[in-house]
Amino acid sequence: MIYSMTGFGKAQKEIQDLQIKVEVKSLNSKFTDLFCRLPKSLSAREIEVRNYLTQQLERGKIELSLTMQKATETSSPSLLPEKQIEELFSELKRVAKQVGVESVNETALYLHALSMPNTIQAEQSQETEEEVEALWQSIFEIIQEATQECKSFRLREGNVVEEKFKEYIASIKNGLDAVKEQDLIRMPNIRERMKKSLLDLGLNEDFDQNRFEQEVVYYIEKFDISEEKVRLATHLEYFLEVLKEGNGKKLNFMAQEIGREINTIGSKANDSQIQRIVVNMKDELEKIKEQTANVL
Repeated sequence: MIYSMTGFGKAQKEIQDLQIKVEVKSLNSKFTDLFCRLPKSLSAREIEVRNYLTQQLERGKIELSLTMQKATETSSPSLLPEKQIEELFSELKRVAKQVGVESVNETALYLHALSMPNTIQAEQSQETEEEVEALWQSIFEIIQEATQECKSFRLREGNVVEEKFKEYIASIKNGLDAVKEQDLIRMPNIRERMKKSLLDLGLNEDFDQNRFEQEVVYYIEKFDISEEKVRLATHLEYFLEVLKEGNGKKLNFMAQEIGREINTIGSKANDSQIQRIVVNMKDELEKIKEQTANVL
């Protein structure tokens, strides 16, 4: 099972009178590159959010956007505790009459009510600790929901990429089988070409056969690709094993090893037919390399 680094998830919910929306995006990157766009009122929570995203999404260029707005514009509550101010104002007038103040300046009393300690903050201060924490927990649940949707997106993309990997590896295996078939007739062809070259140079059939066979053996060893064929087959099988682990870095390393063997076969074969097969194998390998860059 593999995960792609490309993903997207979103979640939204109405809490109290707030409409909260969270979007999480991720793209491929060699390292963890996090960017969080949070309201200023939640800036103190950014480290907690970053730690959670790193734990869940591990690697990639990750962006989280969180927006909060009033759910309804028309029903927005007053910023002042109207009832409390009204009670304070009435109480000031009652006390003024009680102490015998004959002429009461109601405007002055109203301003005094506003300026009394804790008039505006008294009610809010009781809510700050508990309600703000409860609100944050609700917001964090939305962040978790969007993150999990992003992970599910990554898994779906990873399943598609996994099938593509299997197709590319199968194509390279077919190329390797074709190389093995061509290799059976390649060496006799090399021997005949060498013999023909000697005859073209004007030598008779009675040239030193022992020396000729020694030269043939030398070139056979030089052009031999038996080890490369075995190693390439082993690398292809191991690539499929790593694919089950879902380790993108290992897959990238194995792709490099596969490429090394393919290149060696192409350079040592000295055969036009094998060269054409190698070109096709390289084309499939390039597709693998492009995809491994996007695997977690």
